[in-house]
Amino acid sequence: MAALDETRGVEVFDPAREVLNQVPPLAPLNLLDCDPALREALVREGGEWGLERVAEAGAVAGSVEAREHARLAERNPPILHTHDRHGNRIDEVQLHPSWHWLLGGAIERGLSGLPWREPRPGAHVVRAAMFTLWGQLDDGVMCPVSMTYAAVPALRDGSAELAALWEPRLTSASYADGAIAGMAMTERQGGSDLRRNITTAQPAAEGAHVLHGHKWFCSYPPCDIFLVLAQAPGGLSCFVVERGPGMEFQRLKDKLGTRSLPSAEVELRGVHATLLGEQGRGVQTIIRMVNHTRLDCMLGSVSAYRRGTIEAIHHARHRHAFGAPLIEAPAMRNVLADLALDAEAATLSAMRVARAYDEGEPAAAFRRIATAVMKYWLCKRVGAHVGEALECLGGNGFVEDSGMPALYRGAPVNSVWEGSGNVAALDVLRAVAREPQTLAALLAECELARGADRRLDAHLDAVAALGGALAGEPEGAGAQFAARTLVEQLALALQGSLLVRHSPAAVADAFCAARLGGAGGRAYGTLPRGVDAGAIIDRALPL
Repeated sequence: MAALDETRGVEVFDPAREVLNQVPPLAPLNLLDCDPALREALVREGGEWGLERVAEAGAVAGSVEAREHARLAERNPPILHTHDRHGNRIDEVQLHPSWHWLLGGAIERGLSGLPWREPRPGAHVVRAAMFTLWGQLDDGVMCPVSMTYAAVPALRDGSAELAALWEPRLTSASYADGAIAGMAMTERQGGSDLRRNITTAQPAAEGAHVLHGHKWFCSYPPCDIFLVLAQAPGGLSCFVVERGPGMEFQRLKDKLGTRSLPSAEVELRGVHATLLGEQGRGVQTIIRMVNHTRLDCMLGSVSAYRRGTIEAIHHARHRHAFGAPLIEAPAMRNVLADLALDAEAATLSAMRVARAYDEGEPAAAFRRIATAVMKYWLCKRVGAHVGEALECLGGNGFVEDSGMPALYRGAPVNSVWEGSGNVAALDVLRAVAREPQTLAALLAECELARGADRRLDAHLDAVAALGGALAGEPEGAGAQFAARTLVEQLALALQGSLLVRHSPAAVADAFCAARLGGAGGRAYGTLPRGVDAGAIIDRALPL
């Protein structure tokens, strides 16, 4: 690096200005090409026909242009304008052009409507793969994508007329001409306890209703329609509300993460609504939407697992310390391999659950419990995973330009949304007790790997016994106290089974040793001696 010597008027070499030992940019990188676990799962679970589409999404999501749009969307948060300059109520949200580039790109690739627009085997799997790749750019933009996708089954079940009216636009691959759906369930006095909702729905002319009340969280105010819970004469019910007069957005939430996404508090002042489903069955109606958004919570967490893992490995390969690349340090290799294990386990389990959404009624029991189990586990673990990945970058990972702080801030959101940890765990407990076929279906899937690894066999025996014991007392304090333990053990059983059946021996053996065999520790980087860390790392981010 040259600097000007003003006394002599010439440029001289200044070693203090030379940039050394800094990691080159990761982009451009095709995010599918560098993820063999995802590619294999896509084919295995029925989505081979979508390989080209997924690869295209991976190439764009890993491009320099896309990474820059993600940075700009994060750095330019939304702004709510409640009134125009004359004092008229407008309730508009100003969004940066990069937000529209990201959201439009997701919709145009079918992330909000592919399985409904092209109902063929593997459609949910293909969508799931693209979701995990696009989600590595920005977690906030995936919220309206997910809600729009999940609104369709709720509309179909609740009203053929509403479904016929809105489904063509909700499933459109046109960002300009399509529609986006949202939801507004919780209120400030109740949160997850929806029975405490006080928003009212009064019957009006021609079967319509008028809503009065508030909602504490309303994600993405620019949505075209919202599914809203309100107290009707027949009890808590679900309604479809079009954005317009009567929806007054009070403020945007100042959130920990997903800062690119506007989330609002909204007052409902005489807004017109249409009943969806039966009066008094609002939770049952909207749960169809929630079940699908829980799948997307899993997929969003997979995005974070993968993004953190590849950033950490890339950094360690190019950064030198104490005379050698970081990746040659044994302690660092242990950490990186441990991160890679969870990333692959998350990928395989999420894609397996996505396949269950393609299989319809025959997979209903497995889908019911596996969604809740893996939503809990993948979303619960990802915060620690991203934190460890950030630490691999050292101080460089702690500055905004690395992208890791935004990833870290967003990591907890999927564990909070659509039922926090306790809600998900108690949901599993209820399923085990009231629908015993669900536990049987999950264990049957795990039993497909029986005999391949003694540690997995022992774990399957233990988890079956625990599930049977807790099934007899689902409402008891003891069972509820142990609910998270049951869910954790079920999640590990499914992940271990999938890895043993489908992953290379180095990956499966390390997972069973560290997660099932009792040899691993409680922090990342505690894999037992003898695991093939190099093979695990090179699979996670091929050279």
